[in-house]
Amino acid sequence: MPRLSYSGFMSFSFPKIYPILDRGVIPVAGRAEFLRRLGGELAQAGVELLEYRNKSGSEAELLADAAILRAVLPAGAVKLILDDRADLVERTGFDGVHVDAGDAAPAEARRLLGPDRIVGTFGGSEALVAGVLDEPADYFSIGPVFATTTKLTTKPPIGAEGVRRLRGEAGPKPILVAVGGVTLDAAPGLLEAGASVLAVAAALFRSADPAAEFRRWQAVLR
Repeated sequence: MPRLSYSGFMSFSFPKIYPILDRGVIPVAGRAEFLRRLGGELAQAGVELLEYRNKSGSEAELLADAAILRAVLPAGAVKLILDDRADLVERTGFDGVHVDAGDAAPAEARRLLGPDRIVGTFGGSEALVAGVLDEPADYFSIGPVFATTTKLTTKPPIGAEGVRRLRGEAGPKPILVAVGGVTLDAAPGLLEAGASVLAVAAALFRSADPAAEFRRWQAVLR
């Protein structure tokens, strides 16, 4: 799969597909076994970057889930990003954090995590957030691109033309991650419009076989 590099605060070539595993798709019954099986299948499918998002569960649940994911998605092969909780990245052994408004600021996350972990943040919707490209972040999420069912937001969808506009504002170097309702049908057009990476949640994890679906995305976006 073609890869992209951005010389920011750490050295990592971002893959085109960035799965986001939301708590809402993880069953209560058989939770640990579900995560072990899913994580193992995703590792075999070639996932290199995955975010775990848990906005409503307890800290104990978050840490238990994270321990399983780290065990089956081995460090060195898969970069794991924790949503929101920069303070727990070290404890989980994850590789970075994604922070939005209301979480730790990117500069605080960078201070906590140091130069060798990934820090991502929200880059903008209708326009780039003022000054965001000066933040010590490795990638900037933009969107929602389309209507999304996995994350609450009041921002209107920006579509492919919004992605194109934000790429024009950002210039060629920053890693822009298109997020929100991204489907495989729309994926090639979003990359053509200037997205560096596609964040995918429901389109992967609400399918019957997320690992097989991931392979299908890889084949199309190769």
